[in-house]
Amino acid sequence: MNIEPSTIISIFLGIGLAASAGFRIFLPLFALSLASHFGVWELNDNWHWLGSLAAVITFGVATIAEIFAYFIPWVDNALDTLALPLAGIAGTAVMVSTITDLDPVVTWSLAIIAGGGTATAIKGANAAGRLTSTATTGGLANPLVSTVETGAAVAVSTASILVPPIAAILVIIILLFIFTIYRKLRPKK
Repeated sequence: MNIEPSTIISIFLGIGLAASAGFRIFLPLFALSLASHFGVWELNDNWHWLGSLAAVITFGVATIAEIFAYFIPWVDNALDTLALPLAGIAGTAVMVSTITDLDPVVTWSLAIIAGGGTATAIKGANAAGRLTSTATTGGLANPLVSTVETGAAVAVSTASILVPPIAAILVIIILLFIFTIYRKLRPKK
């Protein structure tokens, strides 16, 4: 199996956007929609609709609504409950839409494992962090948490679109950070 460099770049793009979906579900979809609409990225044949003006507007409105909703204490925790499974779906979707020139079995396997798995891991860690923030500060620190998450989503989405290998490195750093925090917080045996 000969993998083209463009295919590897498309995998990096998908992983970066999937990680971003772990922070904000609609922001990476909006970024990918904009990139497709303006011809920055070519998507899989079945995903060209993502670059339509209707998709750009829909994902833009959804992104703004999601960002502002996360600044409302207690609503943010409710959103995390809904967002955990949706992040996995969004991570899978952005990954499958960006991978080019691979067998569908390989594409979907990568999308589910790398895309959905990355998004779900990051969303789960964020939800636990927000719950901790709510429990320890009564929700007062949650807007700060939301700002950091949104900033991370913007940074990773932007890096994914402009320089996908850098985004893949950012994802590795984020996952290592989450793993390190988890190991420190895990009860000792």
